[in-house]
Order: sequence, then structure tokens, then C-alpha cells
Amino acid sequence: MTDQPFRTPTEAEVLRASADIVAAFEATDTERYFAAFAPETSFIFHPEPARLDTRADYEALWASWIEGGWRVVSCASSKPLVTAYPGGAVFSHVVDTTVFVDGAEESYTEQETIVFRVDGDGLIAVHEHLSAYTGEASA
Repeated sequence: MTDQPFRTPTEAEVLRASADIVAAFEATDTERYFAAFAPETSFIFHPEPARLDTRADYEALWASWIEGGWRVVSCASSKPLVTAYPGGAVFSHVVDTTVFVDGAEESYTEQETIVFRVDGDGLIAVHEHLSAYTGEASA
């Protein structure tokens, strides 16, 4: 493929890009995880008091978590939904995560949306929104 900014990505591409993000997160692989996000990516995480306006903002927060002993134990994606459009795609899913923090494991289920844009021959994330899971997402 060539760099066509308005090409519509395939569902398989979107699922692969999102699976790569989940796998890097599960591995607590900082470099690989953040490489999946554009520098201008914004993040909204329901436990955080404010939006993170750039990847660098999230990287700083992540570094503080790591410094405090935080790491991901497991992360599993389910109930995926892909909406592709010319130039990008929206991916949403339910994510079950277990982390190690403050000397103990914590587990939670959340809903997440990741917005991708076409970037060369692949996709790069430009927005992520994590919200509490109510158990009502469609299958």
C-alpha cells in the first residue's frame, strides 16, 4: 500500500493495531506501547482527574506509575467493534485488566475506545478513552 491518507482501513488492520496495543500494555512494554500512539494523542481515563492532552503527558504519568512499582499482570480484550472510515477508524472493546500496584493485584473491567488514523501503510492511535464498564456493551 502507498501512503493514501483517505484510504479506509480494513477491519483486520484495525483489529491487528488494537491487539498490538493491548499486547504491549499487557507486557508493560513502555517503548512498544507508546510507539502505537501519535505525539498529539489525547487520553481520557475515568480514574484520572484531567484529560491528558498529549502522549508525553501520558508517558510522564506512566513513568510515575512504573516508579511506584506498578505493572500490568494481564489484559484481555473482548466485545470488539470496528467502525472504519476514509482516513481512519474507531475501535471499541471491553477490557479486563489486572495490575500490580501498592503491593497487591487489582482487577477491573472497563470499556475503551481508540481512534486511529491512517499513517503510511498502517494505523496510529490519535485518541483513547477509557470508561467504567456498566456491563451493558453489546456483544
